[in-house]
Amino acid sequence: MYIDNKILIGKNSNEDLFIVPSMANRHGLITGASGSGKTITLKVMAESFSSMGVPVFLADIKGDLAGTCMPGEASEKINERLANLGISNFEYKGFPTIFWDVFGRNGHPIRTPIQSVDTTILSRMLGLNETQAGVLSIVFRIARENNYEIIDTKDLRLVLQYVAENAKEYTIQYGNVASQSIGTIQRALLKLEEQGGDYLFGEPGIDINDFLRTNANGMGNINILHAVELFQKPDLYATFLLWLLSTLNTNLPEVGDMDKPKVVFFFDEAHLLFNEIPSDMLASVIQIVKLIRSKGVGLYFISQSPADIPNEILAQLGNKVQHTLRAYTPQDQKVIKAVADSYRSNPAFNTEEAIMALGTGEAIISFLNERGEPNIVNKATILPPQSMMGALDDSMRLMMINRSEFKGKYDTVIDRESAYEIISKNMQEAEEKAEQERAEVEKAKEEERARKEEERAQKEAEREAEKARREEERAKKEEERARKEAEREAEKKRKNSWGYKVEKQAGRTANSALNSLGRKVANELFKSFFKK
Repeated sequence: MYIDNKILIGKNSNEDLFIVPSMANRHGLITGASGSGKTITLKVMAESFSSMGVPVFLADIKGDLAGTCMPGEASEKINERLANLGISNFEYKGFPTIFWDVFGRNGHPIRTPIQSVDTTILSRMLGLNETQAGVLSIVFRIARENNYEIIDTKDLRLVLQYVAENAKEYTIQYGNVASQSIGTIQRALLKLEEQGGDYLFGEPGIDINDFLRTNANGMGNINILHAVELFQKPDLYATFLLWLLSTLNTNLPEVGDMDKPKVVFFFDEAHLLFNEIPSDMLASVIQIVKLIRSKGVGLYFISQSPADIPNEILAQLGNKVQHTLRAYTPQDQKVIKAVADSYRSNPAFNTEEAIMALGTGEAIISFLNERGEPNIVNKATILPPQSMMGALDDSMRLMMINRSEFKGKYDTVIDRESAYEIISKNMQEAEEKAEQERAEVEKAKEEERARKEEERAQKEAEREAEKARREEERAKKEEERARKEAEREAEKKRKNSWGYKVEKQAGRTANSALNSLGRKVANELFKSFFKK
């Protein structure tokens, strides 16, 4: 309850235990075993901050915080508690509630462009090792330098493919971009999509200032993240909260000390934030927790044991509510002793024994005083919530969503031109150019083949012509030989004929006669010459 400009959380017979508004951004811790009353304490704090005009953001992992928008109802148990606490002016009322849901089913969607998520957080979300996280950082660097905006998972998937296909070009400038690492990131991205993580990435991105609104009456909005489904994916739930914390720190301006916080964030099941968290990320979270209070932000971590929270962060949590812890093992006893020793002791009771003896709805409490000093620890009973404790039926939730000031602002996904469209277009143009070049090369090859075929045909024709010419010459020669052979045969036949032989004999006889006559004539002439 918000009373006299203070936040009343619990009471005992001697003292009212308040959170001082100016110290509320010094952060806080709510711890205790299951069923000890942590959720009631969270709810009472959230309601009180809202009444003080401070917006609140919290995750509803069981669905039982949604009733915050409705007035609570009196019961015998609550009436008894109020009577024991001496509270007579208790008012049941609902609080201005805004429902959010990463998956967009039970509240307004919460999205962010992937490029706005720190690669360290994204690497944890994807379960990457140090080498793979380094490759992812290179991919984002290349995307920025090429003006490839990575808005959603399809953008990141295509940028990864682009970098893998051009790895040789980038390895020299940025270092090794192993295809195995790219493949691992692609598989992790697919797994994230199967878990529904792709709902978180896109546009319109959430305006963090929408979590800092008050209603017309000046009450702070209680922003409830419906996390029933999200909590079933612990890594996604934890990294979402880490992203939210980082985004707050990045986007909110410095305001210094204020009379009251600008906004208070509750991180339920906080142990998930720190499970297997890399040392560099833990160092970053510690730094944020230390500095973010100067931006008017109060952080309250809820978990089963203070041992779930790193010591460096525990040291920053000034407002602490410890519900009962159970000591089943020696290790449990050591934890309880360490918790007890972290408080300023109260001489009226043994803190260690008190922690184990607390009943449901009871707690030991130590808040910071006006000077920022931790008060002596006190036992107290937590006040009951003023709003309804429990789930909200679907029709009422839908009515609240439709009445919200953010109705329509984030409902429709905007898929503008980003890396996917640009790279797809470039790839298509490159493919068309390559196809054109292939066509030109093929055309040139076809023309070359046609030219060679024409040359081959021409040479073949020339060879055929030469062959025909030679054949003709051979035919002529053969004909000439045949003619001569025929002539020889004819001559041979003629010479062997009877007429030829008679003719030849006659010729010889004639020749002989002529020769004889000639000789006689010659002799007579010779004789006549010498007689003279």
